[in-house]
Amino acid sequence: MARRTEAQLGINKMRKMKRDIVETVGMMWQLDRAVVISGIFHALIEAVIPFVGIYLSAYVLDGLGAGMDSTFLLPRVAAAVLLVFVLTVLKSYCKKIYIVHAYICFQKFEMEIGKKTLEMDYELLESPLVNDIRTRIRNDRNWGSGFYSVIQGFSLLMSSLFGLGIAIGTIAPLFVDGDGLFAPSALLLLFGFACLVFLSTWFMAKKRKRLHHLMDEASKVRSHADYFFSRRVDYKSGKDIRTYRGQRIIETYVTKIDEQMSKWMRSGVSSESQSGFVNGISMGALEMFAYLFVVCRAAMGALTVGLVLKYAASIYRFAMLFSQVCSAFSEFMLAVRRQQSTMEYRRIEGVLYKGSLPVEKRFFCEEQDNDYEIEFCNVSFRYPGTEQYALKNLSFRFRTGERLAVVGRNGSGKTTFIKLLCRLYDPTEGEILLNGIDIRKYDYEEYQTIFSVVFQDFRIFSFSIAENVAASVRYEDDKVKSCLMKAGFGERLASLPEGTGTFLYKNFDKNGVEISGGEAQKIALARALYKDAPFMILDEPTAALDPIAEYEVYSRFNEIIGKKTAVYISHRLSSCRFCDDIAVFDKGCLIQRGSHEKLVEDKEGEYYKLWHAQAQYYN
Repeated sequence: MARRTEAQLGINKMRKMKRDIVETVGMMWQLDRAVVISGIFHALIEAVIPFVGIYLSAYVLDGLGAGMDSTFLLPRVAAAVLLVFVLTVLKSYCKKIYIVHAYICFQKFEMEIGKKTLEMDYELLESPLVNDIRTRIRNDRNWGSGFYSVIQGFSLLMSSLFGLGIAIGTIAPLFVDGDGLFAPSALLLLFGFACLVFLSTWFMAKKRKRLHHLMDEASKVRSHADYFFSRRVDYKSGKDIRTYRGQRIIETYVTKIDEQMSKWMRSGVSSESQSGFVNGISMGALEMFAYLFVVCRAAMGALTVGLVLKYAASIYRFAMLFSQVCSAFSEFMLAVRRQQSTMEYRRIEGVLYKGSLPVEKRFFCEEQDNDYEIEFCNVSFRYPGTEQYALKNLSFRFRTGERLAVVGRNGSGKTTFIKLLCRLYDPTEGEILLNGIDIRKYDYEEYQTIFSVVFQDFRIFSFSIAENVAASVRYEDDKVKSCLMKAGFGERLASLPEGTGTFLYKNFDKNGVEISGGEAQKIALARALYKDAPFMILDEPTAALDPIAEYEVYSRFNEIIGKKTAVYISHRLSSCRFCDDIAVFDKGCLIQRGSHEKLVEDKEGEYYKLWHAQAQYYN
């Protein structure tokens, strides 16, 4: 029973290996067929060229030994030499094509993975399972060159296999007697060779498995090293490192990492040395007995001088190519195996249901009135991988044109509420309605067009200011400037020599400018204004602004928002007073709702406690 289980495991392992190879090579074919075709042609020509020389030498020796006329021999020699020349040129040509397309294929693969990340449902990006896959991808990429290692390994493996096949075809007649049967001595030699190959392959596989395990362990260590090394060159970390003498703790960790890496290197070198030693012995023994067999056949008069040369050279090539095939296959499978985490990432399917209903375009007097109503109906939500509810039994509604403030302590569910509203997640229980229809039934991309959001952890990219505001390479410059002015960025914009075309940071432009946190927040607000969506959602939109800039934003808030619906999240309750309606969250539940005046009268309520806890610092 145990043997049957082991056999089944072996069969399953072989099937998975076959599946992985087919999937990976299929990906190469899908991305760029030229890389597969040119790689095969290059490998075939590279395998053929040495044997043309071997056959030519054998032919010349036998010809001379048989007294063949030079006028008959020389044209054939010249044709063979010309063939070698042509094949060498073709090999060089195919290699150049292969190198170019290998890079193209690699870049297409990287672009596809990047596109997958950009288009993946946001819920999946924060999923523990997906984060585990991404961690494995980072660890796997610590070795080799990612998918490029697969492309390189494919050509080397094909070349070795083609060469080995030609060598076997060349040597095979050596072991056949006059009746077309294998000679007894040849059968004995082949049996010994099979035993040698089996033992050598088994030992190498065992050591290779050990080496792969060591590399997996080292990948974790290396990822820790990358963390410190990448932070060390990040100038933004420099202030904290120098202020708190962070060099010491970093040096301590790096020293430990260096010790672990050194230990792994010693183990890895030892494993590879043992594997190489055994392989060398087995291949050396194979060559020795094969040469002895050739000598014996020649001594018995069964072989000509040319055949002795041909078989001896072919046996040498066979031994070298067999070892090369084992090594190339092992390296290719390692590269393929290390791509399986990326392949798994590619296969991740979306979890959000994406309906097809168009979002209702409401018109009044030939203009859009953006009259929408949002309703949460007994909505509860848990983040993936957790049992605790971030929101529980949330029910309320609001309409276009209202000013809704959402307040509460940290972790009360405010930002989760926004993520659900924007449909970055779907509710675990309950439903969210837009004009009485479940938002899951609407076309997903069209539904998202009705929201402009400034998230608390917004990002400003190393593009031009205009591209950051418009979130596009195409934009209306006047509209960009207007939105920046409304957001309070006008004074800084006037000081920039390139205006809205000024690049932020220096990643893509050496003349890029650095901006403060408050300036970045103003650009993020301008980006939300530029989208001109019916709903404006602001999550701590003035957290990085100084008091004067914050006052300017709030004093012109109605002008900035216009007739849009504003959902405003803030810890600063004094900044919520301009809102018509205030929703108070606590531990994932809506516990209070009303105007500031109404809520502050309830001395037992959460809002009263929060308001007076902050007000004491201003009195």
